[in-house]
Amino acid sequence: MPHLRIIEVAHLLGVSDDTVRRWVADGRLPASDGPGGATVVEGAAAAALAQEIARTPPTGARGRPSARNRLTGLVTRVVVDGVMAQVELQAGPFRLVSLVSREAVEELGLEVGSRATAVVKATDVGLEVPA
Repeated sequence: MPHLRIIEVAHLLGVSDDTVRRWVADGRLPASDGPGGATVVEGAAAAALAQEIARTPPTGARGRPSARNRLTGLVTRVVVDGVMAQVELQAGPFRLVSLVSREAVEELGLEVGSRATAVVKATDVGLEVPA
């Protein structure tokens, strides 16, 4: 199961690392000690929080334009059926759904809690895993 550092969760959710630390301290986001003693959050827990945040946008919130049509976020759902798969990604306040091959899901190692980048072109959304 993927784990993310505090700063990664903050970046992916569009908040400060101090906010993520407060969520951990308040018990809103479970965390544990990772390699080298760094605090890490289970990717699936971060994905669940991303969905919760997206359902309750702040008053007056407006969408942000993506830089060159690339949105990095957390995989929140993967449904594999035959040769195709449906992958849902929460990138800040944006929920994206991509239909990709089962092979692509396996090659990219996409699972709930994984980081991925949606590359948007016209009506197609592709996914890549950040380096």
